[in-house]
Parts: sequence; C-alpha cells; structure tokens
Amino acid sequence: MSRVIPDKPEPFVYLETSFIKSEFIELHSCDSFDIRMMYPELGMNNAEKGCFVRKEVFERLLKASENLPQGYRFRIWDTWRPFDLQFELFEKYSEKIIKDFGLEDQDSDIQHSVIISFVSRPVSDRNVPPVHTTGGAVDLTIIDPEGNELDMGSGFDEFSDRTYTTYYENNGADSQSEMIRENRRLLYYAMIDAGFTNLPSEWWHYDYGDRFWAFYTEQPAFFKGVFTRGEFNGD
Repeated sequence: MSRVIPDKPEPFVYLETSFIKSEFIELHSCDSFDIRMMYPELGMNNAEKGCFVRKEVFERLLKASENLPQGYRFRIWDTWRPFDLQFELFEKYSEKIIKDFGLEDQDSDIQHSVIISFVSRPVSDRNVPPVHTTGGAVDLTIIDPEGNELDMGSGFDEFSDRTYTTYYENNGADSQSEMIRENRRLLYYAMIDAGFTNLPSEWWHYDYGDRFWAFYTEQPAFFKGVFTRGEFNGD
C-alpha cells in the first residue's frame, strides 16, 4: 500500500530568515519537465512567460523527477511570479473565491481567511513576501509517457474543497477516487522526498526555501522576495 498523505495545518506568517544569494535558472521542456505556464494562457495582464526558479529548486526538481515512474514527467504550470501578477491574481480571485465558497454573507475576517488559503496576499515586503515571488514555489502536476495529465481530481486554480491535498484521503471509496488518491500520493512523495513541502489547500503547490517551507520544516527561510526580473540575482 502506498504512503498516506498526512493532514497539515495551513501556514501562518513565519519570520525566521537567513537569506542567501541564489541565482535564478530558466526551465525548458526536457526529459524531466514539460513547461506550460498557465497565467499567460489565462490572459493575465502581468503574466510571466518564462519559467524561472532558484538554482536550489531546480536541483531538487531534478531529484524529484527521478522518483517518478519511467517515462513520466512533471508538467510545470507556474513558478516565479512578478509582484504585479501576484497583485492581479489576488484582486481577480478574491471575488471568485467568496462566490465559490458561498461566503457572501460572512464577515470580512472569515472571507479573508479562506482567500489567503488559496492566494497569497500581495504584501510588498521582500522579507515576508508572497512565496511565488521568491522563486521557491512551484505549481505542477504529472504527465504520462503520452503527455496526458494524471487525474488529480480537480483543475489548477480551482477553488473548492477538492483542491485540498488530503481531500481524497478522506473522501470517496470508488475506483476513480482510489486512482486520484494514488496519483496525488505519487506527486506528493516525489516532491516531499526531494526536500519540498506542500501547501495543504493546493495539491499542485510545493515549496523549497521560502517562508511556507520554513514554517513546515521549522528552519529559516533563505529566499527573499524578488518582485521584478530586473532584480534577478541581485539579492
């Protein structure tokens, strides 16, 4: 039997840091990765077409890819984001999340707590930034040798309970649910065993070196926010 995905708490602001100087690397489709940046496809005005991660993240993605079955690859949907894109996503998705979760009549604190479990606030502090601005966060799935995405039970950036990584650990007893459960476990442990951590509300979101990773590993974060491409390698 494959390993069960454990329940984890949502991360809160973690302030321990020990920043390092780390270069950015642009990823391209290869035997390990299939690059399909989603926000340009979704028409976001500030979307980044290039797929950039920190060098340390790249090394661990290569290690994680070795944990996949022969012929399987990661499909990478999003990595480093400019700050302007994070602001745009927060503005556009907040209203959708409130509607999708039926929060219209809830007070603003409840609405906000749900929103930030899916979209990081566009905090313009490079020491505690949105994690995707650090180059340490990766949104991805797995494709089979024919290029088909494995069924993970929900879409990318869907806002529902099904996106929680452990949803199918606790729901569904039919063969379809079992397959989804196994697919999520494959992704989860491929990444966890390579040193990443997972954001519990998003089965596709993994971190290394940023403040979410720091929260779960109880280590200092060592990637600070980089808000524009002009800042690459300047930290």
